[in-house]
Amino acid sequence: MFKIAKLEAFAISVPLTSPVVMSGIVIPTANNLIVRIEDTDGIVGWGESASGPTMTGETPEGSVAAAKFMGVPLVGQEIEDVTAIPDIIRDLMYGNEGAKSAVEVALLDIAGQKVGKPMYALFGEKLRDRMPVLKLLSADEGSNEREAALKFADEGYIAFKVKVGVKGLKRDIERTQDIRTALPTPMRVSADANQGYNRDDAVQFAAAAGEFGLDFFEQPVHGRDLEGMKACADATSILIGADEGFHSQADVKRHHENGAAHGGSLKPIKLGGPSEVMKTAKLMVGLDMRVNLSGKMADTSIASTAISHLGVVVPQVDWDVMMSTPYLADDITDTPIQVIDGHIAPPERPGLGIVPNEEKLARYTVIR
Repeated sequence: MFKIAKLEAFAISVPLTSPVVMSGIVIPTANNLIVRIEDTDGIVGWGESASGPTMTGETPEGSVAAAKFMGVPLVGQEIEDVTAIPDIIRDLMYGNEGAKSAVEVALLDIAGQKVGKPMYALFGEKLRDRMPVLKLLSADEGSNEREAALKFADEGYIAFKVKVGVKGLKRDIERTQDIRTALPTPMRVSADANQGYNRDDAVQFAAAAGEFGLDFFEQPVHGRDLEGMKACADATSILIGADEGFHSQADVKRHHENGAAHGGSLKPIKLGGPSEVMKTAKLMVGLDMRVNLSGKMADTSIASTAISHLGVVVPQVDWDVMMSTPYLADDITDTPIQVIDGHIAPPERPGLGIVPNEEKLARYTVIR
């Protein structure tokens, strides 16, 4: 299909419109790995992964080093079958799932361009044209959260996620109930604690949320605390989701077997790339678990577009798609992926369908 001629890796830092506040962390900028791969015919593919020291253990510096390390054996490699790409990448080094994801996306971008098809077509049949986007309601909205939610609803959003675990249990319950009450019932409202509660507070929030109704409550306690997750599930009528607790298919199975989660968030940077996301989504649907597709805070249009391609081919996206690109003050492409009427759709151009602006890349590059 193609032969790899060159791999380049560098890190960018792009400001957000305002800092995103979540449990234990405030994120003011997107600090991400960018991978550029070129084949012997001059076709270029792009990939990206956000740094996540507390989620994946990867920093921008480490991700750049990992991608360059993988580039040494990859240069000169013949890619004859697109389905072999994840197997080729997997054994190049241990861990570094975010960097592996960026490399896989770049190779899939080239493969799609080679056959003249959008990236999603490399995975199979298109099952839907667009997906609802989860709109985050951050704790820094303060007293304006309710008004912000209603404004976003007027713009076409039908799914909302309230960040909790940051304002204290009582205030978090009040905020979430206020937003749930403000929005019409068909609209979906969930809450995400990002591991921010101790077990007692998590159970109390889950029980209270059962009274006013949420679609799901994500990662109430630490990702390794399956007993705490089950305690939350036992205390409420709402569904419990995992995020930081899902890094592999084995994690999904453990949560299911222990009654610790009814679904969860699948991120390419946690699982090692789009191919593993597809496999894990199929596993979850087989276990009757709900699926959310998500990027990290915050992706540029490269990573967000890759997620949009996955969104139209995974068996189900019961819990919608979280796109973090709208929270950027700028993007690295002249044609950013757009949220239209609260929904996202992948480009129909061959490959990823997104090409960075080289001037913007240079402006935001911090590590080469």
